[in-house]
Amino acid sequence: MRQAIAQAEIALATGEVPVGAVIVYHDRLLSSAYNCPISSQDPTAHAEIIAIRKAAGALTNYRLVDATLYVTLEPCLMCAGAIIQARIARLVFGASDPKNGAAESLYRIFDDRRLNHAVSVQGGVLGQECGEILSGFFRRKRLSSTPK
Repeated sequence: MRQAIAQAEIALATGEVPVGAVIVYHDRLLSSAYNCPISSQDPTAHAEIIAIRKAAGALTNYRLVDATLYVTLEPCLMCAGAIIQARIARLVFGASDPKNGAAESLYRIFDDRRLNHAVSVQGGVLGQECGEILSGFFRRKRLSSTPK
């Protein structure tokens, strides 16, 4: 999770929402990424999606069976769908996302046994630290947009 946090800090430095992700496969770091939908003008450029694309390229396989995705924020529905499609075995996330979270907060997509793939989920890992990076970012954003 520390490496995912380092990726979130890169996103923060570039003005993106500070979310970072890494994928580990058989105890080997396979990919790392951070949010960049603003700079790339791509609404799908979430840290998880980019990390999945990089990992699939590194393995030359669109299935990431046995991989673990570490991400600083609970994934949204789009990213949860990509996690399922990639057949990622395990998801570990930091901060919960009550407005968009698809693992435990708003939706519990990984609990739906009708889906053709099960993902093991562990939330709250370094959750306070991950949450503070995000809340600080949005606090500064609100302050800078407040009329004086």
